[in-house]
Amino acid sequence: MSEMDKAKIKAIKKKKRSKRIKKLVGWLVFLALLVGAFYLFVYPDLNASATTTYDSYTATEGTISNAMSFSGSISVVNSETMTATSAATVRRIYVAEGDTVVAGQKLIRLSDGEVFKADFDGQVNEISVAQDDDVEANASLIQIVDFSNLKVSMRVDENSVSKVSVGQTCKVTVTALSQTFDSTITHINRIASGNNTSVYYTVTAEFSGTETVLPGMQVTVVIPEEEAANVVILSKDAVSSDAGNSAYVLMKNDAGEMEKVTVELGVSNDSFVEIKSGLSVGDVVYVQVKTSASSAGGLASLFSSLTGGTTTQTTTTTSGFPSGFPSGGNMPSDFSGGGPGGFSGGGGMP
Repeated sequence: MSEMDKAKIKAIKKKKRSKRIKKLVGWLVFLALLVGAFYLFVYPDLNASATTTYDSYTATEGTISNAMSFSGSISVVNSETMTATSAATVRRIYVAEGDTVVAGQKLIRLSDGEVFKADFDGQVNEISVAQDDDVEANASLIQIVDFSNLKVSMRVDENSVSKVSVGQTCKVTVTALSQTFDSTITHINRIASGNNTSVYYTVTAEFSGTETVLPGMQVTVVIPEEEAANVVILSKDAVSSDAGNSAYVLMKNDAGEMEKVTVELGVSNDSFVEIKSGLSVGDVVYVQVKTSASSAGGLASLFSSLTGGTTTQTTTTTSGFPSGFPSGGNMPSDFSGGGPGGFSGGGGMP
């Protein structure tokens, strides 16, 4: 290869190297501009998109309670099916199905002179024979049932049975009829049932029903635990705890700054808690809410900044009530006790 050819090859290589360097410098300049644009236009928007706001809650006066709830089915307290003691003939039937009878009233007389009488007040539910029928020994004759005095048996788990006692009042709601009756715990079977993983105790409550309440119907039994009437109450969402597990709320001081106020708690349910000290009715407390831009929001800010547009952020502050309750005026009429975590308000909410 001649010296001239070598010089040409060297010149070509030098030109290619120069082009690569120029391209690399171009990319570096582009990246530098992109980083500069990010810090100049996008970063301030991203930094501003994380803002701290406060939800407000108002302390009110009301009654707060909590309760245990169990399911069960209705049965009767008194029921009797009378049978013949020996073979005989039915001589006379004194009542008809559906008749109301009283204790001691004659029901059936047999040919052997045996007379059957009601042992308690009730109703003739079924007559299994007719007059002049021949019956064998132990044959069913008549059934008397007291449909007024009813009972319900429920399964109470091992964690709750210690909170139940004989004589304790409760409420029985018949599911199919939406009717509620006052009831009393009459018996606790202290021998456990179930298995190694699920243990329960059978508890019985008695109540007086109506004509439409029948054995076998499903019910819900609510047993109250604690109640605080006409006290200061507050949404549980508004209460926080510090490292020492002491409860506190945030309130504005005279300078408009947020400060912690220690509160003493009392009875609580799923939504509200009694404030025994630290707050008065009408006091407004706050809960810090931090909202930040999502990834999509960050990209939107990027493209908006590069194209010269603007990004607007809106912060919404909710009222002091849980979702589903009105933000003002009186509370709904069904916002009262009678079920687990029952609560009844003291007048209109602020």
